[in-house]
Amino acid sequence: MDFQSIFDQQRAHFLSVVKPAPLRIRKEKLKKLRGWIMANRKEIQHAVFLDFRKGPEDVDLSEIKPLLAEIDHTTRHLDDWSGYHAVSSPLYLLGSKSGILHEPKGVTLIIAPWNFPFMLAVNPLISAIAAGCCAVIKPSELTPNTSALLERFATDLFPPEEVTVIQGDASVSQSLLELKWDHIFFTGSPQVGKIVMAAASKHLTSVTLELGGQNPVVVDETANLKDAAEKLIWGKLLNNGQSCVSVNAVFVQEKVKLQLEVELVKAFEKLYPDHKNQITSGDWIRVVNERHTQRIAKLVFSTIESGAREILGGGISVTERMIPPTILSDVTLESPILKEEIFGPVMPILSFKHIDEVIGWMNSQEKPLMAYIFSKSKQNIQHFIDSTTSGGVAVNETTLNFVHPGLPFGGVNNSGIGKAHGKAGFLAFTNERSIFIQRRGLTTMKLAYPPYTWFKKLVIEVLLKWL
Repeated sequence: MDFQSIFDQQRAHFLSVVKPAPLRIRKEKLKKLRGWIMANRKEIQHAVFLDFRKGPEDVDLSEIKPLLAEIDHTTRHLDDWSGYHAVSSPLYLLGSKSGILHEPKGVTLIIAPWNFPFMLAVNPLISAIAAGCCAVIKPSELTPNTSALLERFATDLFPPEEVTVIQGDASVSQSLLELKWDHIFFTGSPQVGKIVMAAASKHLTSVTLELGGQNPVVVDETANLKDAAEKLIWGKLLNNGQSCVSVNAVFVQEKVKLQLEVELVKAFEKLYPDHKNQITSGDWIRVVNERHTQRIAKLVFSTIESGAREILGGGISVTERMIPPTILSDVTLESPILKEEIFGPVMPILSFKHIDEVIGWMNSQEKPLMAYIFSKSKQNIQHFIDSTTSGGVAVNETTLNFVHPGLPFGGVNNSGIGKAHGKAGFLAFTNERSIFIQRRGLTTMKLAYPPYTWFKKLVIEVLLKWL
């Protein structure tokens, strides 16, 4: 496939058709996109089921609803975000007019991951369309059924010179990264994110990198343990733990550790009463492939060998890509499972005496994408927020930051660069172009032009001190 030809066609189409089009055209595209999703809801559910064995309700909540919310929020606010915004001028530029023109960056590349294969391909596309860009989408080869549906999605809605889907393995991504894109939006691991950033740097292409990290949870002695347990189980097992915002390690205060563990098992039985039949029948969400299953299994076994205790789990099958929900107690900071992002349905439990122990550990690690705290103590909550850094924080909840279209979503440093969703996503694909219009003839700044007479020196002094 001639990637350069596709790029050149999109570049020409962008300059001649997409960039000059009025704002209402972008809104019409978003409405058509929304209509396609609803009309093809069953097909989306089926494709994701074939790749993950994810049930229709889970697909609705994790793949479809976030997109509908994003489209609705974007179309509602697009008039306010886009176009020309006047900016007041300071007194020393009296007589001039200033503003910011929000213009599309141009031809963009979206590299999507496998864990939410439909949603994480289309979500950045919504921002690209809202900004007025063209896009090439490279979906994951690990989810072939969803990738094939994405190709039909693009063909049904857009001409290839505006939006196109290119399937293939890592070599295809590598070839695409050699082109001079106007913006690259990548979702995936920090390891691959470094490769994307290195490729983009050759052309000084801007990037949005949605990565991940060890999202820690603090549960202090004031927390509502029943409520916390239900939210932790739900957040951990969403997509069978294969989520960048998933809980990675739970730090619970010593006084309530045993009680929280009891509540976690109860919450699991409550939320998944038919889990035994689902697991044995094969209806439980699978890990994406055997390699990732083997990696997670190795983390579980080595952590148990190092002294952890399994209070929920068992029955791992690498060939079936099956990791049953697993809770490991008595995990330590030296345990193997704390050395990397789990990205699976395994929840390590650690204890602490004082919250500063957890804060100290967090500040010694890479900055996470998300940090969670369950507490009734306003002092502890504020101390946790003030003393740590993360892409986002959720208090008495997990995961739901991601589906709030009004919140910028993204990491910091190792967990990501740039933000997505809502206005932040629109700005990621937008060039904020400054416009400065000066009056003709005498201006305030001409009073300070050389040669520097005594009067002009006085003007400069006034500018420095008072204007």
